[in-house]
Amino acid sequence: MSIQSVRDFFAEKAPDITVIESPISSATVPLAAEAYGVEPGRIAKTLSLRIGERVILIVASGTSRMDNKKVKAQFGGKPKMLGLEEVADITGHEVGGVCPFGLKAPLSIYCDVSLKAFDIVVPAAGSTHSAVRIAPDRLAELVGAEWVDVCEHRP
Repeated sequence: MSIQSVRDFFAEKAPDITVIESPISSATVPLAAEAYGVEPGRIAKTLSLRIGERVILIVASGTSRMDNKKVKAQFGGKPKMLGLEEVADITGHEVGGVCPFGLKAPLSIYCDVSLKAFDIVVPAAGSTHSAVRIAPDRLAELVGAEWVDVCEHRP
């Protein structure tokens, strides 16, 4: 799964987008910003949450912070982050490489409006050493994401 499933996803849906790899880990926002030469806000982090029985992914700017009250109001329940093993089992991607592309099974995906501050964002691509450069609107379109406002936006 993982990086290969992401490559397959882009080969089928957006062949103009190439998975880029870094020799250094990009498993956290600061590491990813350094690895890909962008400011931390451009890193599009993917949060894996359980709300009741539902599992959802929220893609947000690397410098934004999830607002539990906004999430609860938007989705009707208290959010709980998935555990490490659960993330890999459900998404097919290891923590640090989780992204909305090439998922093991279909999940509801949401993009936080914090991404709209940037023309290009850099989400992971299935591993702790891979990413893509993509416009936020294109990201949302490719994965069928709905736009939401569930984070505190920080520069």
